[in-house]
Amino acid sequence: MTAASEALFSALEATWPPLSSHRMGPFRVRDGAGGGKRVSAAVLEGDVSVAAIEAVEAELGAKPLFQLRRGQEAFDQMLEAHGYAVLDPTILYSAPISGIAEAPRPVSLLAAWPPLAMQRQVWADGGVGPARIAVMERACDPKNGFVARYKNRVAGAGFIAIHGGIAMLHALQIEPDFRRQGVARYMVRGMAHWALQNGADTFALAVTQANTDARSLYSALGMTEVDAYHYRERVL
Repeated sequence: MTAASEALFSALEATWPPLSSHRMGPFRVRDGAGGGKRVSAAVLEGDVSVAAIEAVEAELGAKPLFQLRRGQEAFDQMLEAHGYAVLDPTILYSAPISGIAEAPRPVSLLAAWPPLAMQRQVWADGGVGPARIAVMERACDPKNGFVARYKNRVAGAGFIAIHGGIAMLHALQIEPDFRRQGVARYMVRGMAHWALQNGADTFALAVTQANTDARSLYSALGMTEVDAYHYRERVL
């Protein structure tokens, strides 16, 4: 793994952290407390073996979840042979923040943390409930939440936190009535502006490979694919 990739994965965890984690052999087993796969999957940090996989299975129960990164192809093959299916291939994007940041118009993008009721409602509409908001509360500082207004209505919400100079975007949700109207692009630029003012030099995020609309937006903003990961869950 390159230094750039290591920095991105470190920022990803610091800005979207599990409730707790502990080592089990070559794995770091994480407790996401219902906050989703990104904070719940076990991560390989040493030399893998079938016995080590089985030890994690014994602790985590019927359907243990593993996150796999580039360079872990042998581990990937072991899990496939062990009855694990691939879930949610995900891409890490990044770019210099100066090329993305743009000051928002007054009142059009409000920064608010803890989140306001209208932010919580936008997130709830997109499936981001209390467990994921708890992840945001655990995240490193500096951090902030944002809510966008468009045509005098609440149009979107997002969250950003900074670690090691990397501003990581999370939980960007646009209300259905305002999609494909430039709201997401406007929010990303405005949130990047806040991060730039708070010491970030890099803007980054993780997005599933299947989310082609979001990937098109990030590419159009000048972001590039830096790394990738996926999950495997036992199905047999």
